[in-house]
Amino acid sequence: MFCNQCEQTIESGCIKVGVCGKKSDVAALQDLLTYAVRGLSHFTVSGRLVEVNDTDINRFSMKAIFSTLTNVNFDPARLETLIREAVEKREMLKGRILSAGGNILFDDPATTFEPVNDIAGLVKQGEDVRLPIDWDRDEDVRSLQETTLYGIRGAAAYADHAAILGQEDEEVYASLQEKLSQLTDKTLGLQDWVGLALDTGKTNLRAMELLDAGNTGRFGHQEPTQVALGHKAGKAILVTGHDLKDLEDLLKQTEGKGINIYTHGEMLPCHAYPKLKKYTHLVGHFGTAWQNQQKELPDFPGPVLFTTNCIQKPAASYHDHVFTTGLVAWPGITHVENGDFGLVIEKALQMPGYSDDEEKGSVWVGYARNTVLQEHPMGRVIDTLVDYVKAKKIRHFFLVGGCDGAKPGRNYYTEFVEKTPDDTAVLTLACGKFRFFDMDLGAIDGVPRLLDVGQCNDAYSAIVVAAALAEAFGVGLNDLPLSLILSWYEQKAVAILLTLFHLGLKNIRLGPTMPAFLTPNVQKVLVDNFNIQPITTPEADIAACLGA
Repeated sequence: MFCNQCEQTIESGCIKVGVCGKKSDVAALQDLLTYAVRGLSHFTVSGRLVEVNDTDINRFSMKAIFSTLTNVNFDPARLETLIREAVEKREMLKGRILSAGGNILFDDPATTFEPVNDIAGLVKQGEDVRLPIDWDRDEDVRSLQETTLYGIRGAAAYADHAAILGQEDEEVYASLQEKLSQLTDKTLGLQDWVGLALDTGKTNLRAMELLDAGNTGRFGHQEPTQVALGHKAGKAILVTGHDLKDLEDLLKQTEGKGINIYTHGEMLPCHAYPKLKKYTHLVGHFGTAWQNQQKELPDFPGPVLFTTNCIQKPAASYHDHVFTTGLVAWPGITHVENGDFGLVIEKALQMPGYSDDEEKGSVWVGYARNTVLQEHPMGRVIDTLVDYVKAKKIRHFFLVGGCDGAKPGRNYYTEFVEKTPDDTAVLTLACGKFRFFDMDLGAIDGVPRLLDVGQCNDAYSAIVVAAALAEAFGVGLNDLPLSLILSWYEQKAVAILLTLFHLGLKNIRLGPTMPAFLTPNVQKVLVDNFNIQPITTPEADIAACLGA
């Protein structure tokens, strides 16, 4: 196997087993699935030219590519099903295109790939295919192909989430499929691939906008909300991951059953959505980030539900009370089908739950774009922030966010936030905030210094807020008193980073390490064009951001 798509990869890439726990057979099947979808994408591109377009196939493509993200699908049987379905859909679409007079002949061997009859044979095919980029090209082109592919994977995840909530854009599907089909296009040079990577960021911005519309349209706009960190006596279920719809379905099915629901990880912002927090048995938030909770989760007295991908799959000792939904699939763990949480509820009623109440304080969430930009009885938050900057009450904003992970070096982000001066404000989002989300940084004339924007996909909210600040000050985004201090782990972070580059944002500090799939020459392109910098020490980086 060879896998270097996440920040925790061993040196240049994991070659025997992934740091995430991914085994070589799963890695090969994920590569083969990507290869099959690459082949399918040629036909979706060709079909559009003769008005043959299939929404079901478009949605399938996103789900299939989403399944190859870090820590989503480690189940060989499920990957086999997706591989075979990709080929079946390809052949069906091929027939329709032929009937419409379109092109069905391509140089890419992925367009004629036929899967063998058993998983062992599929694994061998995946090993032969390797990561489905063009291995005949020079390392810099391959680096940009990988960057684009990983950005596609992240954008596909957001597009899939959005489609589940009824938000779709044909242009998102077309853009991502066309780029997949171009991975073996030898007419494209280095600068072409730079452009394709940045365009992937543009497409991801639209995918995040769609997901934002899906979340706010269904659950209302986030609003400032205080979330308890303790627990209440009673039966309990813990929900982690990213999927708001899964949480809503679980809340509906547990209503009146005497079961309290707790969030974990990136589900924390769910407490800020009016149509979710109306459920009185959504009572609080448990723990910090997943990799810091392995020793604690067995102490949680109820089942744990994983929605979408999370930082790390649970150890075998947890499997009897762990459940997964959607595309998340790990061998040995029960998968919830069709949104029916009956098995989870049954398990919760069997387990002891909490015997007493415990207070552990609380945190504020809900400072997404609507909270900051819309009119309130006391005025708009953004107007207050602008006034505070002009009055020199706020000297600088730091956006400290991104992914968390278990690799050493992420304590940097905790120390960074701890050491920010009292006349600065910290915006945060995604699971990286769980290094510091419960810190009391105080307030500036009543405005909290630590403002939680939401999940990783709420980078869209942060971008909207930044654009509004730039307009209010009459400056460009790069002239704002704002610094981006980002951590990354997996492919959604790659997609977001490409989005920031697409928007022209510069001077981003990235860590804990730079991506292994970036060659020195590609890194230089990013430095020359965007001045992206690796993190150093909190003290030095804060001083540099403040111009000290």
